[in-house]
Amino acid sequence: MHLSAPWGDIDPMSRRPETLFPLFADLKGLGGVGPRVAENFAKMDVEKPRDLLFTLPHNIIDRKLIDTINQAQLPNVVTVQVTVGLHQPNAIKGRPYRVMVEDAGASFQLVFFHAREDWLRKQLPAGQKRIVSGKLEVFDGLAQMVHPDYILRIDEADELPQIEPIYPLTAGITQKIIHKATLSTLERVRGLPEWIESSVLKENKWPAWHDAIRTAHAPQSVNDLSSTAKARERLAYDEFLAHQTTLSLARSKTRRAKGFTTIGTGMMRNKVLAALPYKLTGAQSRCIGEITDDMASGKRMNRLLQGDVGSGKTLVAFMALLATVEAGGQGVMMAPTEILARQHLAGLQPLAEQAGVVLEILTGRDKASERKAKLQALSKGDIEILVGTHAVFQKDVVFNRLRLAIVDEQHRFGVRQRMDLGAKGKAVDILVMTATPIPRSLELAHYGDMDVSILDEKPPGRIPVETVLVSNARMDQVVARLKAAIAEGRQAYWVCPLVEESEVVDFAAAEDRYRSLRLALGDENVGLVHGQMPRADKDAAMVAFSGGKIAVLVATTVIEVGVDVPNASIMVVEQAEHFGLAQLHQLRGRVGRGTEASTCLLMYAPPLGKTAERRLTVMRETEDGFIIAEEDLKLRGAGDLLGTAQSGLPRFRIADLESQTALMKIAHDDARMLINVDPSLKSPRGEAMRTLLFLMEQDKVIRLLSVG
Repeated sequence: MHLSAPWGDIDPMSRRPETLFPLFADLKGLGGVGPRVAENFAKMDVEKPRDLLFTLPHNIIDRKLIDTINQAQLPNVVTVQVTVGLHQPNAIKGRPYRVMVEDAGASFQLVFFHAREDWLRKQLPAGQKRIVSGKLEVFDGLAQMVHPDYILRIDEADELPQIEPIYPLTAGITQKIIHKATLSTLERVRGLPEWIESSVLKENKWPAWHDAIRTAHAPQSVNDLSSTAKARERLAYDEFLAHQTTLSLARSKTRRAKGFTTIGTGMMRNKVLAALPYKLTGAQSRCIGEITDDMASGKRMNRLLQGDVGSGKTLVAFMALLATVEAGGQGVMMAPTEILARQHLAGLQPLAEQAGVVLEILTGRDKASERKAKLQALSKGDIEILVGTHAVFQKDVVFNRLRLAIVDEQHRFGVRQRMDLGAKGKAVDILVMTATPIPRSLELAHYGDMDVSILDEKPPGRIPVETVLVSNARMDQVVARLKAAIAEGRQAYWVCPLVEESEVVDFAAAEDRYRSLRLALGDENVGLVHGQMPRADKDAAMVAFSGGKIAVLVATTVIEVGVDVPNASIMVVEQAEHFGLAQLHQLRGRVGRGTEASTCLLMYAPPLGKTAERRLTVMRETEDGFIIAEEDLKLRGAGDLLGTAQSGLPRFRIADLESQTALMKIAHDDARMLINVDPSLKSPRGEAMRTLLFLMEQDKVIRLLSVG
C-alpha cells in the first residue's frame, strides 16, 4: 500500500523512505508489464516491483556457446553457431516445418509448428550463419530442436545470456516476461542503510543488501541457488530479522505496559505442595519460579509454557493461579473443549479444597439459572478461579479483579480469542500452555513475542510406554490380545485411521470399526466417540470410559489432546502411517498414566513408504517429544506441523524455517538486543531497521512506534 495520506502530526519517521518508493510503485511501470500481465503476476502474489525482487530463480539454463552438438549429452539445452541449410515446408495442415542446419561437426533439424514460412525464411536465410539456442533431443534417430528459444545473427550474440535464470511461473507469465520485469526492477534498487549488526555481517561474510539482491537474480551455477549461497543466506536473514524485530517490538510494547505486581504469600501453594504424594521436578520448580517472577515484576506477563506429554504442566499453571489468589486477584483457565475443561476441574478441585480456594467451571452447557448465579459470584469476586471453554470470554462474563488468564492448548485458539480473554481485566497477565513440543525455529517464528518456559522432565516413576509396529495382516491377533487384556480388567483406546482429513469420512470408518469390535468383544465393552456426535453423546461416552463402564473406546483423533484415564494402558492406532509424528506422540501420551505397564500398537499397511517408515521408526525409538518435534519438522515442514489453525505463522518468500533454524536464532537474539537498547528505533541502526521493516511490509509495527 503506497502511503500518500496527509501526515499531520504523525512522526515523520513512520513514513516510508523515499528510496523505497520505486519498489512500491505500480507494477505496470515495469518493462513489458501491461494491465493483463499485471493481472497474471497477481496470481503469483506479485503486485508491486518489491514482490518481484523477492521472487528468486529456482533453476538455471546454461546457454554458453559450444562448437558442436557432438559435445552435448542429449536431451539438453544447447547453444551453437550453425549454417542454415534447406527449408522443408509441409503443405499438410498440422505437420511441422523443418529447417536443416549444420554446426562445426554435425547437422540437425530446427522444427516449427504453425509458423509462417515468410517469417521463417527471413529469420533463417539459407546459407547464412545464425546462433540458435534451445532444447535438443533425438527423435527417430534425428537430432531436433523444436521452436528454438533464441535465433540470433552473429552480431547479436551479446544479447544471449550465458547463464539464464529460471523463475517460477503462472499462466500468462513466460520466462521472458518475468526476466524483463525483474531486470527493470533491479534498475530501481538503490543502496540502503545497513540494518545488520556489523559483527554479524562480517562473521558470516555476507554482501551488502543491494549486491545480494542482484547476485541472487544472476546465479552463475547451481551452487548459487542453494540456501547456503552467501547472497541468498543474507536475504533469508533479512526476512527473519524483520520478523523477529516485529515480534520483539510487540513484546517490548507488552512489557512496557503497566501490569499488576502480583506477589503471593505462598500460604496456599505450600498447603497444596505439602498434600502432594510426590515432589515437583526440577523443571516444574524452575518454570513456577519464572512465571511468578514475571507476575511480581509489575509488567504484563506474556509467557508460553510448553511441556511434553505428562510433564506436569497443569500443576505449574495451578501454582500460578494460587499465587494470583494469594495476592487478592482472580484467575481463569480456558480449555479448547468441554471434556478438557471438566478434566481440569476434576484434577484441580481436590487441590483447590486443600488450598481453601473457590474453583468453578463455566461452559456453554450451563443452565440459565446456574450460569446467572456463577456470573454474579464471579463479578462479586466470590469465585476465585474459573475454568471453562471459550464461554469464559463472552461479553456477559465479568470478573471482579482478574489478574491472570491461562490459555490451554493455544494452537486450538486464534490469537484474537487470546486477546479477548486478556481484555477481561486491566493489564491481565497471559500464560499460554501447549502440550505439543515445538521445534525451536517454529517457537521463535510463532511465539517470538512471548517469553518461554519449558518443562523438559517427566515426574519420577512414570513407566515408559512400549511401542510396537504391527502389520494390518495381524488384526485378528490384536483383537485377541485386546480380549485377553479386557478380561484382566484393563482398558484400551482404538484410534481409527485418518481417511482424508475429513471428519465425515473419518467417523464413517470409526463406526465400522466400532461395529466389528462389538461383535468380537461384546456390545457392553465397546464405546464410540467422534467429532460428528452431539456433544452430550460424546461427553457421555467419555464419562463411561473414564468411569470404567466400557473397556474399549473407539475414537477419531478427538481424543488426541489431554484426555486422562489412568486405567487405560493400551493404545491401538490403525493405519498409523497416515498420522503425523506429533499426533502419534499425543495419542501415545493418553496411556502410561497409571501404574500398569502400557503398550502402544501402531498398525500399518505394508509396504511402507520411506517417510512413513521413518516416522514409525522414530516413534518406536524415542518418547522424547522435543526430539519427535524436530524430526516431524524435517519430515513434514512448518506449515503442516502447526496446522491451519496457526494462521500466525509467517510466510517467508526466501527464508526457510526447516533448514535455516540457526539463522532464525541469530535474528531472534539480534532483534531483542536492538530493541532492548533502542526500543523506539531512533539510533542510526534503528533508522536502518525501519527501512527494513518498510521493505518487508511491516508498516503497522512502525505505526505502533509513532503512537508509543
